[in-house]
Amino acid sequence: MPFATDEERELIHLLVSVMNAREQEGARVSRLLHDEVGQILSAIGLQLDLLRMDIRENVEDVSPRIADIQKVIETAVTQVRDLSYELNPSIVARTGLPFALDRLVGRFRKTFSGGLRLLFDSSVRVPLEAATALFKIAEQALDNAVQYSGATQIEILVKPAKGAVVLEVRDNGKGFAPVHGTGGLGLHLMSYQAAQAGLKFSVASGPEKGTIVRAIYRAAK
Repeated sequence: MPFATDEERELIHLLVSVMNAREQEGARVSRLLHDEVGQILSAIGLQLDLLRMDIRENVEDVSPRIADIQKVIETAVTQVRDLSYELNPSIVARTGLPFALDRLVGRFRKTFSGGLRLLFDSSVRVPLEAATALFKIAEQALDNAVQYSGATQIEILVKPAKGAVVLEVRDNGKGFAPVHGTGGLGLHLMSYQAAQAGLKFSVASGPEKGTIVRAIYRAAK
């Protein structure tokens, strides 16, 4: 999907620069949450556990209250870790593409009322640069489908195909009529991400026919 005008090309480069800056800040906040806030909460929970054991025999009614506080802290630790994963743009590098996509789907399930599933072939192997691009394309395609398509079913599929790896994000939404050289900003961003990583990118859609976003990685020979 080529850019239609110089203005669109400049806009995409500007937006990518802003996104890169946001990712760097997200990584910083993610490290803060994981390395400092998360550890502090865990340490408080450990100290409460030791305190509960020390006073259990002497003050019986305090022990259950401490246990309740520990449960709250455990919930906070889980939420901090979840937020840390979501903010950190290096999740693919740290956890791998299958886990990163699984967390992505889990995040969108919290707000999407329809059916959403991930099918990932365990035989798929993709280098980091391509895997990161596939993740970003899947994230943008999923966001587009949830926000604009009116879909009730969305599927993310990652599979091998004739020496290549194919990512498809399919929805049964209202679709649109793709026109050569045009498209929303989200489509241009996905096209840009694909081009940067050497992926082949395409979109198949039609009015009331849903949409298929496809990105293909093929290793250089």
